[in-house]
Amino acid sequence: MASILRSPQALQLTLALIKPDAVAHPLILEAVHQQILSNKFLIIRMRELLWRKEDCQRFYREHEGRFFYQRLVEFMASGPIRAYILAHKDAIQLWRTLMGPTRVFRARYVAPDSIRGSFGLTDTRNTTHGSDSVVSASREIAAFFPDFSEQRWYEEEEPQLRCGPVCYSPEGGVHYVAGTGGLGPA
Repeated sequence: MASILRSPQALQLTLALIKPDAVAHPLILEAVHQQILSNKFLIIRMRELLWRKEDCQRFYREHEGRFFYQRLVEFMASGPIRAYILAHKDAIQLWRTLMGPTRVFRARYVAPDSIRGSFGLTDTRNTTHGSDSVVSASREIAAFFPDFSEQRWYEEEEPQLRCGPVCYSPEGGVHYVAGTGGLGPA
């Protein structure tokens, strides 16, 4: 993939997943959504989907052969998930901090107010997933939003969203540039 030229102040993108355990509980799903908004993320795209087992296997192939792989694949294919493309000047690290440690027991002690500390059930059913690097964010966003062009977004939408003014559409669940009427992406 060609490298994307970004200004030093450019917004960073990350993939955020809300796992089936949280999507199954509307109050938890809404609480996580509100945490995204209150932490000043821009929601660029959002969709809910059912993930096929084959998609899960492909997405988590780096973990194949590890003790938790099969359990994770089965769980992620067990019900609806919500996928977001989030933007913020430090989206990857901010989302990872907001999620808290992967291990729920640890999250409850070192980051009790994190999403996983508050809502996680087990290390597999830990409410959320987030990209761990710019490279994985690009790959993961492409897996969940195949029609999304990161390069086009950085060329066309990012400068407008960064410079604002930006509004949030509760109906669409995404942010947009004021004056575009909230009819989707800028």
